Amino acid sequence: MKLVRFFQLLVFLAMMPNFLSCQPGGGGLGKANTDQIQQKWLDVAYAATSQAQKMDIYLPNNGKGPFPVIVHIHGGAFKMGDKADGQLTPVLEALKRGYAIASLNYRLSGEAIFPAQIYDVKAAIRFLRANAKTYQLNPTKMATWGGSAGGHLAAMAGTTGGIAALEDLSMGNAKESSKVQAVVDWFGPINFNTMDLQFKASGKGRTDHDEANSPESELVGKKITEAQDLVAKASPATYISKDDPYFFIQHGTADQLVPFEQSVDFAKALTEKLGKKKVQFIPLEGAKHGGPAFGTPENLAKVFVFLDKLLK
Repeated sequence: MKLVRFFQLLVFLAMMPNFLSCQPGGGGLGKANTDQIQQKWLDVAYAATSQAQKMDIYLPNNGKGPFPVIVHIHGGAFKMGDKADGQLTPVLEALKRGYAIASLNYRLSGEAIFPAQIYDVKAAIRFLRANAKTYQLNPTKMATWGGSAGGHLAAMAGTTGGIAALEDLSMGNAKESSKVQAVVDWFGPINFNTMDLQFKASGKGRTDHDEANSPESELVGKKITEAQDLVAKASPATYISKDDPYFFIQHGTADQLVPFEQSVDFAKALTEKLGKKKVQFIPLEGAKHGGPAFGTPENLAKVFVFLDKLLK
């Protein structure tokens, strides 16, 4: 079974990052090209619990701060990926639009189980606010943006602002808020316990998320079918409230790793609570788990129209 999961992860690596690499010739999970960025700070520690708790901060080559901030959260089944890999490539386009970018690493499931990951994301946001002057950032204009597992964490940061149980203030900057003003969720898993049911109904993916060695089970530290309380706690949908930020959600209709219906249901639940004006859901017809459709200039323009309205 472990060998099967290993090969599934290899397939994941081969498919997922391609959507995020807009460089000529692709790039996959190779490192994003940041050579032309003049102002940057690499491997900035935002907490001291783990060596994983580091971020890279990039500023636009032109313009004057303080800049609105995009907090980029990489994907990788909660067990792999890196803040500087090809997933960052499309987000770097934000620099041309006058945004600062903070790209995070966080504790992966092989090191620590949930809720360590959202603890880390929130600690990073608090750090950015506490050090806004140093890095020329606008602490009142912040958004999270992630794909797949990163989409899940971006959404968690959005719906759990002010939830004390999902914040470890001992990690630093306890007086700062970890709330954000906007969320960009690209095909994030939302309700782990419905993923296999959705794939069984659609026939578009493998019904293996309920297994003990699935990424979701490894995240919560227990087979998800035997840990419904943990599954609920790990779902962004559990915490939806009227004061949540604005959401921009995109998902490929042919996604074979995270069911398209995950975003359909999440967008519906958000809209019911927040209203239509605060939730934008755009299905990408025929797109799989990522793919070129996400990183086109036309699609990124939609993301930036959304962000500009809220952060500019």
